[in-house]
Amino acid sequence: MKYMKKILTVALGAMMLLGACTKEKTLSPEEDSSAFVLVGDLIPDAILEIRYYSTFNFIGDRIPGYNEPIAILTRQAADSLRMVSDELRAEGYVLKIYDCYRPQCAVDYFMQWAEDTADVRMKPYFYPEVEKSILVPEEYVARRSSHTRGSTVDLTLYDIRLQRDVDMGCWFDYFGLASHPTVLPGQEIGARQPLNEEQYHNRMILREAMVRHGFKPYDFEWWHFTLSNEPVPDTYFTFPLETKSITK
Repeated sequence: MKYMKKILTVALGAMMLLGACTKEKTLSPEEDSSAFVLVGDLIPDAILEIRYYSTFNFIGDRIPGYNEPIAILTRQAADSLRMVSDELRAEGYVLKIYDCYRPQCAVDYFMQWAEDTADVRMKPYFYPEVEKSILVPEEYVARRSSHTRGSTVDLTLYDIRLQRDVDMGCWFDYFGLASHPTVLPGQEIGARQPLNEEQYHNRMILREAMVRHGFKPYDFEWWHFTLSNEPVPDTYFTFPLETKSITK
């Protein structure tokens, strides 16, 4: 009898330990990457120019959380983006992607940088017409980003025939009126040259294809689109941008 009690005690202890281990492995909603896929797996010809993995971005540093130069989206957003890619490839373009899923730690880093008004290393390239002090009040930089929900993409078009980026009138992450997608040809946009007809037409090629496949544009950035029916609209994810986040 004592022997049986000892066995039961050991078995009970093992079950409790197993339960504790299982509990430790339970992910919070913000850490759960099961709804996400690698964009490169679905759109293998997409060009990935992940700016926040490099130092050529509006901060001038590699951004925390960007551990690999990859693109991650929710499965629904990636499937819709693949349809955009298929349509535009038939017209002679491939997608060039600058950013997709963005970990919350990266957004937090953006806010820390914005509060340091002395750091203006990249001002000549990304915000020459505005003062850094207005970036948060004007919501160029914010504490929450749709990218962190995993169904937003920043992208442009690459012309296969000409072997170069399509001219959109200004570059990705330019802070200023020139980045607004509804700016019309010839309209005054500060110190920059107004958009010409070709640049406006190029923006509309991208915009209309994205809208046809379920994405909604953003009023202040021609490159920014969010899936209209995003699957996780209220969760801001924290897992790092790396392959093992998706394949584990």
